[in-house]
Amino acid sequence: MYPVLNKLPNKSYSKPLPIVVIGNGPSGICLSYLLSGYIPYIKRGSVHPHPILQRKLEEMPDVSIIDQDLEYLSEGLEGRSQSPVALLFDTLLRPDTDVGGTADSVLTWWHKTNRAIPHLVLGRNPPGGAWHFIEGSMITLSQGEWMGLPDLQIKDWMRKKRRGLRNNRATAEDIAQYYQHYVAKKGLQKNFICGTVVTSVRKVSPDVNSSYAQQDPEGNSDSFWDFPEKEKEDDQIASGNLFQVDGFIKNINGGQQLFSIYAENVVLATGTYDSPTKLGVKGEDLPFVHHKLSALEEAVKKKMVGMTSDPVLIIGAGLTAADAILFAHHCNIPVIHAFRRRVNDPGLIFNQLPKMMYPEYHKVHQMMKEQSVACPGPYECYISLPEHHVLSFREDKKCVFQDKSGHQKVFNISMAFVLIGSNPNLSFLPNNGIDLAIDNEQPVNSKRNPINVDPFTYECVQEKGLYAVGPLAGDNFVRFVQGGALAVASSLLKKANKNPP
Repeated sequence: MYPVLNKLPNKSYSKPLPIVVIGNGPSGICLSYLLSGYIPYIKRGSVHPHPILQRKLEEMPDVSIIDQDLEYLSEGLEGRSQSPVALLFDTLLRPDTDVGGTADSVLTWWHKTNRAIPHLVLGRNPPGGAWHFIEGSMITLSQGEWMGLPDLQIKDWMRKKRRGLRNNRATAEDIAQYYQHYVAKKGLQKNFICGTVVTSVRKVSPDVNSSYAQQDPEGNSDSFWDFPEKEKEDDQIASGNLFQVDGFIKNINGGQQLFSIYAENVVLATGTYDSPTKLGVKGEDLPFVHHKLSALEEAVKKKMVGMTSDPVLIIGAGLTAADAILFAHHCNIPVIHAFRRRVNDPGLIFNQLPKMMYPEYHKVHQMMKEQSVACPGPYECYISLPEHHVLSFREDKKCVFQDKSGHQKVFNISMAFVLIGSNPNLSFLPNNGIDLAIDNEQPVNSKRNPINVDPFTYECVQEKGLYAVGPLAGDNFVRFVQGGALAVASSLLKKANKNPP
């Protein structure tokens, strides 16, 4: 087992780790499980409902899935993800879930310690990542069973807690606790270092005594990731890569301990919850304008807003905005709800959710349609402003809007909550990771411009040895991020020659 971190600040180990994973959410946890020697095989006697996939699985029944050709196995699969390996792993774990079935996984897991690869998983918070930021009573969008990780069904864990799933869905608090329990149950704690903040990831010479600082400080190079050709020729690392990961650990007493780790491979698994998207309008930095749902919860606790205050303004037409509306409605706080789209826009998430499974979101959508400022409806303390743009926030707590006809309107508000999405914080990468994106002239965005990865290894196309999983690679649901972990583990096992003969 590798030593974790030096106790002396600014020192680093000369022996590189095979793998460092940045981010300890579901992607990082699943990858750590696979890298710890847990290997998936097809259960003897199991039959997958997909006939073509079943025939392929029968061809090499004694070879683990992680050692087979993932491209071949996933060919022809269709589903709710654009990633073929995500669809493959999901259908092996939950064979008929998309048609409402409850068939057991066709996988069985063997623990082979000789196939484990030493690695570290670095995260700011306890295992579970952004799930620890979400208000605990919020209900998950996905069905509870889709939030589970390999070989530990969430419904079984909930049953032991004597808890049930509401409409087959779980609370954010349940999910966060489940992920922490999973790490402990599977014996992965030794791989996780929580309370860490990564400040820099950069490619360096495989001669660890050389420093990236010896390079041109202006970065005059064709690639932000390149290091001089002479150093490349001296490469002694089997993979041909070496990265330096710098950062600090937050101590209990508030102090910081610096660290520097060398790794042959780095996996980016940080998600996209870090940086809320902003409107970019005048007054958005005023103290009554916020960009996180947690600020509304805090304001209610401190009695900063209530049923007699001016309305809170909620901007956005996604699920976070809907959660804020439901929370405010529950607390009898008046709401003005502004969004740019039409209420019947097919791209609106509410128009894509089954009403029976998501009654609370259907309720919000109904309010959006029936309670506009132009057409008063049956819902008290709520006004909908569809197809409205915010022009500015004023210091006297007034917000100026423009409607689709170009007319301006002014409303008094107590607080504003801009909930229009979030972006990953990749400030620890050269050029904020833009060079790694599909469009390398635009910032990385999980939906519009993810990191460009090989679909069957999840290795970055622009930088060998660097991988990206989860939302950074375009996989935005927990059930599908696990396929990315499978692809990365398969690739890294091959690199490490940890595959069976």
